[in-house]
Amino acid sequence: MFGKKKGFSAARIDTLVGQGTEITGDLVFSGGLHVDGTIKGNVVAEEGSTALLILSEFGRIEGEVTVPNMVLNGEIVGDVFGSTRVELAPKARVKGSVYYNLIEMAIGAEVNGGLVHQPHGDKLPKRLEDKSDRMGDSSSSHPVTEG
Repeated sequence: MFGKKKGFSAARIDTLVGQGTEITGDLVFSGGLHVDGTIKGNVVAEEGSTALLILSEFGRIEGEVTVPNMVLNGEIVGDVFGSTRVELAPKARVKGSVYYNLIEMAIGAEVNGGLVHQPHGDKLPKRLEDKSDRMGDSSSSHPVTEG
């Protein structure tokens, strides 16, 4: 079922985070990333790339994931942003919202958050734009209220 689809089957894996490996900190990559271990930090593909993330049933990510193409079969605690395609395999567990252009969800996959369609080319959701505007601003620790 997985790995047989056109596009993903020919994907080259450049980086492997093996089972029993834990990375603490943000990970920025291009190409293919296969995760069997744990990443405690955000996982981000280089802007403009056609990167692919494969999260196995043994893998876990604690942080936001921003990758154009992904096949998820492990656990993510954080929001997921897939600008091209998100595939949720039967053992996928996402504790956060999934922002997607195209999604495939197998029976058994679990999302504890929202599913938000973001047509290709749309900007980041408003909440993330606000967050990036305040980066480095010392007043960002105070809650923002709208009037």
